[in-house]
Amino acid sequence: MTRTGASEAATRVRQARGGGSPADWQAAIGMVLGTGMGGLVERLDGSWSLPGVETGWLAPSRATGHAGRIVCGTVGGVPVAMLQGRVHGYEGHPPEMLTRGVELLAALGARTLLLTNASGGLRPDMKSGELVIVSDHVDLVRRPWDAALGGPQGESDLRPTRRLARPAYDPALVEIALEATRRAGVVARRGVYALLSGPTYETRAEYRMLRAVGADVVGMSTVPEVVAGMRLGMEVTVCSVVTNVATPDAPTHTDAEDVCQMAADAAVGVAAILDALAARAARQAA
Repeated sequence: MTRTGASEAATRVRQARGGGSPADWQAAIGMVLGTGMGGLVERLDGSWSLPGVETGWLAPSRATGHAGRIVCGTVGGVPVAMLQGRVHGYEGHPPEMLTRGVELLAALGARTLLLTNASGGLRPDMKSGELVIVSDHVDLVRRPWDAALGGPQGESDLRPTRRLARPAYDPALVEIALEATRRAGVVARRGVYALLSGPTYETRAEYRMLRAVGADVVGMSTVPEVVAGMRLGMEVTVCSVVTNVATPDAPTHTDAEDVCQMAADAAVGVAAILDALAARAARQAA
């Protein structure tokens, strides 16, 4: 894969639009569609797309339910760029590759970042299909994100810092997301996301440990993207779809296809959050 840099990749995405003045197109919102969420690209008006590998910047994803495309258009007249899938560390990618999607969204102009994922629920009162609006995370992978986000030979626009200057999960956006799901009649709560490396699902002992450290959901992505968004000055919100609930004393079988289907069924709540963020962006631009 040729490394062109995020800004050159953004130029390729704009050129794929064709007609008009593609060089002038700027996204207001960037979105990463996690497992089972790819169908949300259908909500974009006037959309166009490009395979991620054709940007010269993004790596192909081999995970189930990740199409590996970037799709752009509008929601309520607001320009939105969506990554239809992401890459994961367990696919063998180096840490700096995990954040390239967010860097591309930022290069396309997005200042608000909506990240989605499928997760395992850790609380016994959770139901499959409910949403968790993430308000904090526990990084149990502890890869050197700060160092890796600098990229080899300074290719990344990110620069490591010793401490985040503001909360990683924007409190105002958490409230907007929760209110949007309430209006849509979708069950949602705020919670803490725990990152593990995967690709295997957690053991019963690991479920108990995760509950003990205060996690509400667990997954294999997202945290590096949150850190990248913060480094790039983006407002970040995360919506996690509970696709299965951990029952360590009565474990059940879960596979990737089940996760994809459950996440797709929960897309109405994620769509409500996107609509709310688009309405907010429209007000800010007025």
